[in-house]
Amino acid sequence: MKQEQCSVIQTEHLTRNFGAIAAMNDLDLEVNKGEVFGFLGPNGAGKTTTVRMLSGLIAPTSGKATIVGLEIGRDNRAIRERVGVLTETPGLYKRLSVVDNLLFFAKLYAVRDPERQTEQYLRLFELWNRRDDLAGTLSKGMRQKLAIARALIHEPQVLFLDEPTAGLDPEAALMVRKLIETLRTKERTIFLCTHNLDEADRLCDRVALFKGRLLAVGDPRELKERLYGRRTVIHLAEAHAGLEDAIKLPFIKKVERMDNTLVISLSNPEKENPLLVNRLVELGAEIQFVKELRVSLEDLYLDLMEENDATD
Repeated sequence: MKQEQCSVIQTEHLTRNFGAIAAMNDLDLEVNKGEVFGFLGPNGAGKTTTVRMLSGLIAPTSGKATIVGLEIGRDNRAIRERVGVLTETPGLYKRLSVVDNLLFFAKLYAVRDPERQTEQYLRLFELWNRRDDLAGTLSKGMRQKLAIARALIHEPQVLFLDEPTAGLDPEAALMVRKLIETLRTKERTIFLCTHNLDEADRLCDRVALFKGRLLAVGDPRELKERLYGRRTVIHLAEAHAGLEDAIKLPFIKKVERMDNTLVISLSNPEKENPLLVNRLVELGAEIQFVKELRVSLEDLYLDLMEENDATD
């Protein structure tokens, strides 16, 4: 989803050490207004530490960052008024009712009409009928919805979500993902920390992959095309000897053969596939079906991690 390019998060050489251990090292990042931005790395790579720095909860060891034009370390209180944070363990007040959990935080943030705002979000997240129930009696998925509502109660410009579907069953995780999709607006930026790569592939406009250092940033589809290109897979009833060498079309970058299957690298499959199929038919090939070889974000992630480990 394309948004107007306007940075709301910028970091320069952002670093946080805990003793001799670097939790985040030399992070340069720019996140645009209105996008869902995925921050992807293995457990222990510094995702939560980065969120805590960017939300003004802990200070960086070195480097700097601005959130909606405010500088962390100098404008922390103003930053916290403009961001919402869902931590991996949200820590609701289990002995308070659903409505009282939200009202407490609405008043804490000095929301102008806390009762109206609380009702609005409970209805939006389909929790209004459970408003008088104790938060501790909700299912995991419903508690996560309540925690996200709590992070949004003051209408923040930036929403940090740290592993929002961790520990949820598939049905609850799907419910939370759909909820995140409904939160997309031109005015709200969502910073999603996760190691669920399928989730990031579906939800994020851009992603940053890192492990100790930043490895790649960009649109997931564009990153995959940049690393792997685009490839067409052609399954044949029978592969004639030398067929891959006989195709000889100028736009073909590479041909790989595996038994009765050809994997062909192209620049523009939409335009070039019909020409390719016609050429194969001319050569007597019996084509069973044609498809695009799709690479997952997980494949990209694992390959980058392997390259990073090899160069360390």
